[in-house]
Amino acid sequence: LLYKVDPEPHLEKVRAACHQVARPVLFAVGIIMIVYLPILALRGIEGKMFRPMALTVVFAMAGSLACALTLMPVLASLFLKKPLSKEPFLFRWLKRLYRPCLTRVMARPRVTAGAALIIFLASCFAIPFLGAEFVPKLDEGAIAMQIWRLPSVSLETSNAISTKAERIVMSFPEVETVISRTGRAEIATDPMGVEISDTYLMLTPPDTWRFDSKEELLHALDDALKSALPGVMFSYSQPIELRVDELVSGVRSEVGIKIHAASGSLDRMRRVAEEVAAVVREVPGLEEVKVEQTTGLPTVTIDIDREAIARLGVNAQDVLAVVETIGGTRVGTIVEGQRRYRLQVRFAEKVRADLQALRHLPIALPSADGPAPWVPLEEVADIDIREGPAQISRERIQRKITVELNVRGRDLASAVAEARERVEAEVTLPAGWSLEWGGQFENLAAASQRLALLVPLALILIFVLLYTTFGSTRLSLLIFLNVPLALTGGVVALLLRGYPFSISAGIGFIALFGIAVMNGVVLVSTIVQKRNEGVAIEEAAESSARSRLRPVLMTALTDIIGFLPMAIATSAGAEVQRPLATVVIGGLATSMLLTLFVLPAIYPKVARAFTRAPDPGG
Repeated sequence: LLYKVDPEPHLEKVRAACHQVARPVLFAVGIIMIVYLPILALRGIEGKMFRPMALTVVFAMAGSLACALTLMPVLASLFLKKPLSKEPFLFRWLKRLYRPCLTRVMARPRVTAGAALIIFLASCFAIPFLGAEFVPKLDEGAIAMQIWRLPSVSLETSNAISTKAERIVMSFPEVETVISRTGRAEIATDPMGVEISDTYLMLTPPDTWRFDSKEELLHALDDALKSALPGVMFSYSQPIELRVDELVSGVRSEVGIKIHAASGSLDRMRRVAEEVAAVVREVPGLEEVKVEQTTGLPTVTIDIDREAIARLGVNAQDVLAVVETIGGTRVGTIVEGQRRYRLQVRFAEKVRADLQALRHLPIALPSADGPAPWVPLEEVADIDIREGPAQISRERIQRKITVELNVRGRDLASAVAEARERVEAEVTLPAGWSLEWGGQFENLAAASQRLALLVPLALILIFVLLYTTFGSTRLSLLIFLNVPLALTGGVVALLLRGYPFSISAGIGFIALFGIAVMNGVVLVSTIVQKRNEGVAIEEAAESSARSRLRPVLMTALTDIIGFLPMAIATSAGAEVQRPLATVVIGGLATSMLLTLFVLPAIYPKVARAFTRAPDPGG
């Protein structure tokens, strides 16, 4: 009897296959882990949002690498003893479609490279049209509306205005509940006077609205409120967004224009701020523009007449002692055991509220004997009600006044850029004054600067890792072609979906670069292996592309399918996920085409251009 003996045992096949892919897999996974390092260096809100994701991916990739190098060979030796007779129908069909296309592009490498370059340059020209914002707005299902009145308003009037505003708001069927809160104590983290009210509008599900979007609902609410309550200002945000903006930048709006004055009166600061606000109101997309209320608070002003008290022989301190009693003066201390209480006296409410009664407050005159004569306060002082400062804000040892605004219907970066150009051209600041743009725009600028430093550093580390893998600068640069083509797909995907660039999309680009470079490593390592076996350049490139079709497609398609639920999600928090997933899906589509067509086509040209003598490594 004759037995057909396999010349190579199954375990040796598994061992050889594992040795063949171990190095590329190790470096490919290492590249993906490196591209997430910039995310770990983010600070502020963006760091809090995306650092857990980066840590999860890094640890998951480390665990998968350990599993791939240890557990998978064992499982392959147990369950892959019988080779597959034929490939699945899908990959057989794709291979039949892929072979003639690959042959055509291999025959025209210049045309292929030129087309890829043109597509990349077109995407670069399209980047300015994307616009930019810090992070996409989360739909919290509620509206935080602030009502601003004159600083001189009383609590009763303020509550009456809030009640009327609530009735108007509740006339909209899209609003389910309204809750108002007027003023806040000084011991709170964000004190405010009785002229400001926080009103929370709880909304019904969007599918029951008469409006197509929340922006249309806000415009309808604003028109109804302003027509019924003239002279009252309204601004709109969301409960969590409002608090975050205030804690991070100190303003209750998306953008705050801070004007710092080294010298000058409050009235002059107010006039300059009004000029800035007037210019900003003309910029499309900037709404709810308001100037910080620094004046308008009625104040009883008492100015001592120095000549009058000199004629009467009255000391100014005696007059000021009576004036101090109007608001309350300390006359002693009450001791109860270990506790001590200040004892204060002041005039009754009816006296403090009556200007005529204040004018007749008695001021004692000096007398040697007998009952002390007195004169009314108006004989020794000028008493009047004047408009005084409502608040004086300071920052960096300078006075500050803020112009607040929100962005509606356009991206944050382009709106602020246009507003800055117009303000610089039309508003002249006095000497020693400065103007600073804060709010979410400030967060966007800080995060963009950090990414502009960290992303190139990560790309340099990837290049070093590629050079360590292949020992060739030209092969490392060839693999790096995946990065611009992946960028092209991400930009096109954002344009098609109408998303501006944001920190969320930037994180998507970072994740995309790692996956794109990994696909290039898979293909080029196979070409190098065939070249080391003595295969000709063109044949090595073409055969490697055909053999790597399935791994490249599996890598790209599994990632695309994995990110697809994030790209089409509509649940709470999906606004942040969608740009990230959109970038990855679009970038992987173009990167996959580059890996399967452009790299095999230009590899022979690159290899011959840099090879003076026969080189089996390509």
